[in-house]
Amino acid sequence: MPEPVNSSDAPHEMATNVGPDHVDIAFQRMGSRDAPVVLLIMGVAAQMIHWPDAFCNALVNSGLQVIRFDNRDSGLSSHIRDAPAPNLPAVLAGDLGTASYNLTHMAADTVGLMDALGISSAHIVGASMGGQIAQIIAADFPHRVLSLTSMMSTTGNRSVGQVSPFALREIFGNPPGPSREDVIQHRVKVVRAIGSPGFPADESEVAARAALAYDRAHDPVAMARQAVATVASGDRTARLRTISLPTLVIHGLADQMCDVSGGRATAEAIPNAELVLVEGMGHDLAPGLRVRIASLISDFVRRAEGQEQSH
Repeated sequence: MPEPVNSSDAPHEMATNVGPDHVDIAFQRMGSRDAPVVLLIMGVAAQMIHWPDAFCNALVNSGLQVIRFDNRDSGLSSHIRDAPAPNLPAVLAGDLGTASYNLTHMAADTVGLMDALGISSAHIVGASMGGQIAQIIAADFPHRVLSLTSMMSTTGNRSVGQVSPFALREIFGNPPGPSREDVIQHRVKVVRAIGSPGFPADESEVAARAALAYDRAHDPVAMARQAVATVASGDRTARLRTISLPTLVIHGLADQMCDVSGGRATAEAIPNAELVLVEGMGHDLAPGLRVRIASLISDFVRRAEGQEQSH
C-alpha cells in the first residue's frame, strides 16, 4: 500500500525553466513511477494543496500515479512580477492590455512540466480554471494526452458557466482584510457560498488549508492575473470540437461558482464526451465527494487505458 500523502508536510520538488516562458513549477509526485500518470491542474487562486490528500490518495490506491503542482502565479511556482497591474473590468470590456498571459501559456507550462519529468503522455484532470487549461492541452497537444477530465469548468463562452449573483456578492462584496486571519476567515466564508450543499465542508479543514496556502504564498495580485488570463482566453467552443480523445466532464448541479450550463456546454462541444452531473455538488471537493469523484476518474482512466492498448 502506498504511503498516504499529507500536504502539510509532504516535500515538494521544483522543475526549473519549464516551457516556452521558462517558469519554475513546484510539484508533488505520488504513487508508483510505473503506474499510469494522472496530472492534476488546479483553478484560480488555488494551489496544489487544494487537491485534497484523501482524493489524491484514493487515486494512488486505485493504481495510478498522481502529479499535482502549483500553476504559475500560485504557491511556490514562479510569480510574474514584471507585469502590468491586472484590470479585470477592462478585460471584461474587451481591453486585454493588462493580461500578461492567458490560459494557452499556462497549458504550455503544464506540457513543459511533463517534458521536465520525462512524461510523454498523461491523463489530464483539471478543476475550474484548471479544467479550461486541460481542455486547451487536449486540443493543442493531443499527442500528449491519453484522456481528458474537465471538472467544474466551462467553455469560455460567457453565455454559460457563469458565477451566480449570490456567489459574486459573497466573494467580492466584502473583500478580506490584510491579515492572515482575515484571509483565512474569508476563505471559510467563500466555501460556505460555493461549496457543496449536499456534502458539507469541514470548516476546520478549510481554515487549516487556507492557513497553509497563505503561508506558502499569499499574492492577491497574482490571483487577479490568473482571473484576467481566464477571461482573456475567450471562447474555446470551436477548439473543443476538434478533440477526439476520451473525455469525462464532471459538474455539480449545485455549483454557484460555475453554473452547470458550463459543464453541459463542454460535454456538448467535445465529441463523444461523457457527462456526469452530481446532485448536491458545488464548486469544491468536499469530504463526502472525494472518494466518489476519484472513483469516477480512476474507472474512466482504466477504460481509456484499455482503448489506448487496443489501438
